[in-house]
Amino acid sequence: MVNISHIPKLPIPPSLLGSEIGSFTEFTVTQRIPAIARRVIAENNFSSEINTSLENLATELPTGFLQPLVNDTAIDFSAWNTYLEFYKGQRWVDVPWFFAETYFYRLILEITNYFRPGVWQRIDPFELQKSQGLEASLDSIILLCGQVNNWLDNSQIGEKSNQTALIALLYFALWGNRVDLSLWSAFENDRSRFDIQTQLAHILVNDASQVAELLTTSHGGRIDFVVDNAGFELVCDLSLADFLLSSGLGNQVYLHLKPHPTFVSDAMIKDVDYTIKFLAASGHQQVKFFAQRLQENIASGRLVLSENYFWTSPLAFWEISNSLKNELANASLVIVKGDANYRRLLGDRHWDFTTNIADIVCYLPVPMVALRTLKSEVAVGLKPEIIEKVAKTDSSWLTNGQWGVIQLVL
Repeated sequence: MVNISHIPKLPIPPSLLGSEIGSFTEFTVTQRIPAIARRVIAENNFSSEINTSLENLATELPTGFLQPLVNDTAIDFSAWNTYLEFYKGQRWVDVPWFFAETYFYRLILEITNYFRPGVWQRIDPFELQKSQGLEASLDSIILLCGQVNNWLDNSQIGEKSNQTALIALLYFALWGNRVDLSLWSAFENDRSRFDIQTQLAHILVNDASQVAELLTTSHGGRIDFVVDNAGFELVCDLSLADFLLSSGLGNQVYLHLKPHPTFVSDAMIKDVDYTIKFLAASGHQQVKFFAQRLQENIASGRLVLSENYFWTSPLAFWEISNSLKNELANASLVIVKGDANYRRLLGDRHWDFTTNIADIVCYLPVPMVALRTLKSEVAVGLKPEIIEKVAKTDSSWLTNGQWGVIQLVL
């Protein structure tokens, strides 16, 4: 059962649909995710039968109808049967976009036999992209680890020093899916300097200072991350978690991860394990120090890796189960990462862009901060003058990932 006792205070608007002509949603359902299915074929050595089924899925998405799950041995089969009941006989483009996307990724696993009984080593169909993304970011990782180690050396200086480090780490956690070193100063002879001004110009709502103040004044609490992507973005999240634990600003950090592959690069427990092993095996001492702290914190229970099928469901955040909501209630702050998790926060619906986010996200039992780069036509909490200004300078501002928000709800 889901807990709907604390839904948004406001009337809930319609869901985004793939049938909205000319929208990014339509483009995604009819073109982007069919291309993802075909990339799964290209990047794996699946049987011809599996590849035919993947191609059939890609072909049917623009105009075809939802197909049911068949493998009733999967742990989430019953839940998905319930979710699908309402949309039987409907086209992909006519069901809510968030439902269509989450179900598409679940069908990829169905087709590739991810949940087949007796399989001791499940194949992540997106493994190649995840590992390549991590390896391609090594230069950025080296710079970031050196900076985190410097901040930790100075963390005992005082609250102001810690707030400065936290604000910078929040920016890294926000923009972490960029691997082109654009986070750093353009000066080749001084890449150690974080180029904050460039980033500030692209943050439409910036509550970073309030978040840093909250974290430095509530010593010793638990901080929960609802994690988004693997790769360099995960390293950025781990850096923030490491700083909180190693500086004493947090006693415990929970990472809420996906229980199975989804949205291509979303992080699972195995991706955290792989990332830490990758860091530990690097030839750079600063990176090894970072990896060693992560290993020690996991071993001591201060850094907890958790998974839950809610994070791969098509449910809105306000439909969270009582058990998971009670788990989040143990945190002093919940950090919600990324575009898909932001869409879940808002139910992936057509809210007015100026709507107060606190009037929607009033169902969580603790303070929440959303760190999100905009990659979909869903946004709230924006000032009219900001919307007007950015729309004039960038017609694709809602979807191109070049603009971000750091939004705190107390």
